[in-house]
Amino acid sequence: MTWPILTLSIVLILTSIVLALFILLHKSRGGGMSDLFGGGMSTGMGGTSVAERNLDRLTVIIGVIWVASVIGLLVLYRFFGSFGALS
Repeated sequence: MTWPILTLSIVLILTSIVLALFILLHKSRGGGMSDLFGGGMSTGMGGTSVAERNLDRLTVIIGVIWVASVIGLLVLYRFFGSFGALS
């Protein structure tokens, strides 16, 4: 296994764990799927605290890193698959 594949694999594992923890830290708002279709529109986002907004930002940043590492691994295995573990 080459070092870029190993590095991205480690980044993917770590960001998966951190992303799951950040998602579990979010405060529950409303009744689940009904909020998706407009049932929970009475609760506004204006009352969120600074900590919740920072948690939202960190969750989005970790999510973007997670997606980038998935795409990076796909590209590496697509073009350099003969060097990886899936060859």
